[in-house]
Amino acid sequence: MGRWAEVADRVWVRRHDALDLSLGLVAGERACLVVDTGADEAQGAGFAAAVRELTGLPWSVVLTHAHFDHAFGTAAFGDCPVWAHPGCRADLVEHGEAQRSQWARYYRERGMKDAAARIEAARLVLPDRAVEDAAEIDLGGRVVRLAHPGPGHTGHDLIAHVPDSGVVFAGDLVEQGAPPSFDDSFPGQWPAAVDRILATGARTVVPGHGEPVDAAFVARQRDELAEVAALCLAVTKGEIPAEEALARSPYPAEFTSDALGRAAALA
Repeated sequence: MGRWAEVADRVWVRRHDALDLSLGLVAGERACLVVDTGADEAQGAGFAAAVRELTGLPWSVVLTHAHFDHAFGTAAFGDCPVWAHPGCRADLVEHGEAQRSQWARYYRERGMKDAAARIEAARLVLPDRAVEDAAEIDLGGRVVRLAHPGPGHTGHDLIAHVPDSGVVFAGDLVEQGAPPSFDDSFPGQWPAAVDRILATGARTVVPGHGEPVDAAFVARQRDELAEVAALCLAVTKGEIPAEEALARSPYPAEFTSDALGRAAALA
């Protein structure tokens, strides 16, 4: 289940208790854009039905990145354009089944058999509209600007900027309610990606998880990410031990450890 919040004129966020997930909808005069589709087809179908409660306009989808909780519900939206960075399509091809296995196992081990079964049954839909750098989607009287701000949470993040409303959908480049996830990240480049979000001048930023935030929140998180990036670099160069980085980090050890591991793997 979910609940709608209208963050600007005809710009909505659908908030879900599961994974504290935020999905988006932008409506124009002729069409609407769905931002991410949920973790499985059942969640995607619920989201699609909720969209239809607000608008009957033809839709297209943009995926902010390839992680299962943002991309595995796409089949519920039927035959429609699906926009994403080329790296998102490549990641779904190369790692989609591994994600399915990993998360089905995660839920089954925690006794959540229904959630595991839904992930196992989800049909993966590959994006068919590539955005390498930037693109615009004309919804009729309103344009949504898609942009790849550089590597950050993944190597293929996209943001969706609605200039006339001052809203940006940031995917998991911004997190509210929990620290950012570094599993597939590029710690050294993530702060610059968030700088590009701030450069849009958006007043409202919708994170991939958590409640919408303002630019001041994003700027603070950018500074925290820069601290982590500096600590990762110092550990990689042998200037400080990992234990010191964990102690000095603005984030809990579990998250910082993931960042250090990614930085070492990318070095």
